[in-house]
Amino acid sequence: MKKILVAEDNKLILETINHKLIRDGYDVVKVLDGKECLSYLKENPVDLLITDLYMPYVNGHEVINIARNELNLTMPILVLSADGAEDTVLKAFELGADDYVIKPFSLSELTIRIRKLLR
Repeated sequence: MKKILVAEDNKLILETINHKLIRDGYDVVKVLDGKECLSYLKENPVDLLITDLYMPYVNGHEVINIARNELNLTMPILVLSADGAEDTVLKAFELGADDYVIKPFSLSELTIRIRKLLR
């Protein structure tokens, strides 16, 4: 079973994603901020990281940067953000994100993107 770590400070979005991913057969770990996300990543392997950009303590750009450059993690990273500004999206990709989905998003689209990243 593939393990997905979801870092999202909006509890409604987090629970919606959690419910969908569990129904799709994934093992899901939920965290509410970037600090919790990094703590989890330092101790546990995951198959995919889904992260928001704007979270308390440590933002998503910092999470991506630390995961890639300090922890040397290679799992796919999917960004979920309401910020679709080109410079924000490009920065996420430059730091090592593999995909970027702008909120609001369709759960069906998210499912397809996750499947593609986990192939």
